[in-house]
Amino acid sequence: MKKDAPADTVSTFYIEEEPYYLPQGHEVELVETAYHFKLPILLKGPTGCGKTRFMEYMAWRLKKPLFTISCHDDLSTSDLVGRYLIKGGETVWMDGPLALAVKNGGICYIDEIVEARKDTTVVIHPLADDRRQLPVEKRGIVLKAPDQFMLGISYNPGYQSVLKDLKPSTRQRFIALDFRFPEQEQEIEIVAHEAGIDRELAQALVRLGRMTRNLKDQGLQEGGSTRLLVHAGKLIKSRIEPLLACEAAICQPLTDDEEILEGLKEMIRAVF
Repeated sequence: MKKDAPADTVSTFYIEEEPYYLPQGHEVELVETAYHFKLPILLKGPTGCGKTRFMEYMAWRLKKPLFTISCHDDLSTSDLVGRYLIKGGETVWMDGPLALAVKNGGICYIDEIVEARKDTTVVIHPLADDRRQLPVEKRGIVLKAPDQFMLGISYNPGYQSVLKDLKPSTRQRFIALDFRFPEQEQEIEIVAHEAGIDRELAQALVRLGRMTRNLKDQGLQEGGSTRLLVHAGKLIKSRIEPLLACEAAICQPLTDDEEILEGLKEMIRAVF
């Protein structure tokens, strides 16, 4: 006998406390307007620049549950929509995060969507146009998204290639927002707040981060993200020596190349 598994407690997907987020432009206004007109959104930007934090902030602001999906090469349609499982000798249906978001009028955020298989992402097409429907083929049903539902996806244009890119048929369903690293003064404020450090140390870390970003396409795929600067700040606050903290939190995550690593260490010595 097939039956539905008990629904997840949707309250656990609500964000109770306001996430710390500093607007960089008109992104809040744009997404609120997109939500009003039931338009899906696409966030483009480098790793660690604040895309996920922005979605958490918007979910809190709109008072909607947030269902986040982190994409990978093996992500299947079942991971998004749901699957049958055997529990206690019975076959039960377990909704995936995308189906849960649709059913509960929440926000579904699919992070780094280009990492998923092309045949998987096609399932979002009818949700991202005027139909606002989610076919559940294994059950032979179609879920109609309520007005409160919103779809958001993200990807890093820096990792685009012929094999990992969004098809025009997908891209042209979305309102797109271009995310960059914050302006210097704003980034200093973010790093100081998130790491719990003083402005002087945050200023030094941001200077280091911007130096590493100048090496993009000169040996590094990406420079140090705001996220990595926060990690380094937390280590230093915990009395880890700055050179060691920055090497572990910034240099090593960026590259394995010994020559580039040595150059990055020189940058740390120059800053600290």
